Amino acid sequence: MNQCIAKKWIERSPFVGFKMSVNETHKTFLNEEELLLIAEQKITIKRLEQVRDIFLFSCYTGLSYCDVAKLTTANVVNGVDGDKWIFTCRSKTNTPSKIPLLPTSNSIVNKYVGHPLTANSGKLLPIMSNQRMNSYLKELADLCQISKELTFHCARHTFATTVTLTNGVPIETVSKMLGHKSLKTTQHYAKIVDKKVSEDMKVLKGRYRQVI
Repeated sequence: MNQCIAKKWIERSPFVGFKMSVNETHKTFLNEEELLLIAEQKITIKRLEQVRDIFLFSCYTGLSYCDVAKLTTANVVNGVDGDKWIFTCRSKTNTPSKIPLLPTSNSIVNKYVGHPLTANSGKLLPIMSNQRMNSYLKELADLCQISKELTFHCARHTFATTVTLTNGVPIETVSKMLGHKSLKTTQHYAKIVDKKVSEDMKVLKGRYRQVI
């Protein structure tokens, strides 16, 4: 419309005075108890065990489905601290993302070294289609008696909230690991971490004695 006005095709923008309204969506994530429940669940069905492992890998790395799906062994490198890191670029924004591997995510990577699906494809993990993953995650939620709607993207939200922000990881660090271009995107997660707000205020309460 601005170009049309500049070229004298129209006298004024028809959108003057129009305002968009935005409703924030509720991001589903797992709390610490639910995350531990899934991790410790005894699973005898191989496909569910595989889905559980890859879901947990995402919970502890913050990587989305498409980013996990494209990972190869070449993406696992030694970081500045000498430990294993994931170096990749987000498929959605092509933004670099560097994530240190936590013990759980590192053990999952080691678990699938030499797995037929990874050995033949060169992929880091034996991931299946997103549709099948989400279907099996519903089974996993029922098995663990979790009432929340479990989808693969829930893992990314869990990493941002329960795994990092709730445990005091600075929002700038979380934003960098998630591959966000703007800190504003990460701030949406900070708004919903009530537990972190409570813990921060407990520290403050300890510094101020009652004066009235």
